[in-house]
Amino acid sequence: MAAPYKLNDDGVVVIIGSGAGGGTLGNELAQKGIDVVILEAGNRIEHEDFINDEWESFSQLAWLDHRTTGGGWRVHKDFPNLPAWIVKAVGGTTTHWAGASLRFQEHEFQDLTQYGKIEGANLLDWPITLADIEPFYAKAEDKMGVTRTNGIEGLPGNNNFKVMKAGADKLGYTECHTGRMAINPADRDDRMGCQQTGFCFQGCKWGAKWSTLYTEIPKGEATGRLEVRPNSHVVKIEHDKTGKITGVVYADKDGKLHEQKARIVAVAGNSIESPRLLLNSHSSMFPNGLANSSGQVGKNYMRHTTGSVYGVFEKPVHMYRGTTMAGIIRDEARHDPSRGFVGGYELETLSLGLPFMAAFLDPGGWGRSFSSALDSYSHMAGMWIVGEDMPQEQNAVKLHGELKDQYGMPIPDVWFTDHPNDEAMRNHAYKQGIALYEAVGANRAFPTPPYPSTHNLGTNRMSARASDGVVNKWGQTHDIKNLFVSDGSQFTTGGAENPTLTIVSLAIRQADHISKEMAAGII
Repeated sequence: MAAPYKLNDDGVVVIIGSGAGGGTLGNELAQKGIDVVILEAGNRIEHEDFINDEWESFSQLAWLDHRTTGGGWRVHKDFPNLPAWIVKAVGGTTTHWAGASLRFQEHEFQDLTQYGKIEGANLLDWPITLADIEPFYAKAEDKMGVTRTNGIEGLPGNNNFKVMKAGADKLGYTECHTGRMAINPADRDDRMGCQQTGFCFQGCKWGAKWSTLYTEIPKGEATGRLEVRPNSHVVKIEHDKTGKITGVVYADKDGKLHEQKARIVAVAGNSIESPRLLLNSHSSMFPNGLANSSGQVGKNYMRHTTGSVYGVFEKPVHMYRGTTMAGIIRDEARHDPSRGFVGGYELETLSLGLPFMAAFLDPGGWGRSFSSALDSYSHMAGMWIVGEDMPQEQNAVKLHGELKDQYGMPIPDVWFTDHPNDEAMRNHAYKQGIALYEAVGANRAFPTPPYPSTHNLGTNRMSARASDGVVNKWGQTHDIKNLFVSDGSQFTTGGAENPTLTIVSLAIRQADHISKEMAAGII
């Protein structure tokens, strides 16, 4: 275990956040002999202490600090203070994710070129291509133990998948299987295989699902070069008169402030907290916040086009038994504007437990159709839509004008309104999902609105030119060379795929770049 680093040690790399980006980056740098301090706002809850109960688990893991929402999205109406279900704990949202690990498609790195200019959308090509990131995808898949890669077999299909597969066959879909999942089908990497418990979002008590909490972070700590400080909520990033970052100020569990000096700072707090921290770190030199010469910090917030479809059958399905999201149809992920929208979407198996189903089926709704759906819970099959939403400048994480958090910093105000392309895609997906279940004899099939649990992307986007975004192709801020962004907020566009594999791949690639630049004395 690393001896704690001193607060005045200005040779350390400070990483803010311990999830897919921060936890991976921390381990990669530690393995290269670099001293790292990870500051994590939440507790350290080891995986054996996870709770297999939806509401109790939500209280244990979720980021419950106050937030507000605005804009035209349904979540603003249904869950105004919960724009996103993300985790406040060591391991970040890798404790709560389902495990789906998909590579972006080639065209998704070049949206502006491939889709053309779209009214109301702030499209931009990534400054990297699929070829640039492919070697790092391969490393991430091996590290995470992604099924159907490196000779790892796929997970077994539960009843929910069997219903999906039968319907996919009827509709003529050809790319339907139990997914590329970062969940061990058998023992691997000192972790056991999946026990099919069904509580993937509540934290995997077995450690079969990859999470930085019990993979990257302990491996980094074992080098003696990585220190993780839980209950360390960063409130501000400091710089000197030349604009170089010198350290961060954080509050400990008692609210006492400390300053940790740093050679380099990497922000990996997710697409809401990362831009909020950059905006909150404004100064006379950077009046609009750090790394914000483009005015793009906090802008272009994406959360994927989502929604769900459920089918009710004559015979029991018990969709909640087995791995939550081990089932996918990839046929609709292609770019095919003849469907009435650009980009594509995935259909993935999903089940919610009965308490969450009651809360999210039709928020605020009641009556015969609602109660009869709940009566049919054991006979239900379910799927989730995840598709590429359009980046829009108006969709943004802003600082609230009046409300402050427990440390006196403005809370985030999350604005989002669907683009017409998002709505067209969601409606197409609803229609396909309903048709799939009806094709295999569903008595009833119905869509449900998007949940607050989703993929948060954009807000510190990657761009070739400093005027178009916040970071360059290495996740290094255009304005400040020893300040990096290491989470999903650096995504230029969202793709149709669950983002974790890409976040991890970018972190591995970023670690290589940072270590080379440090060795050369450039940063």
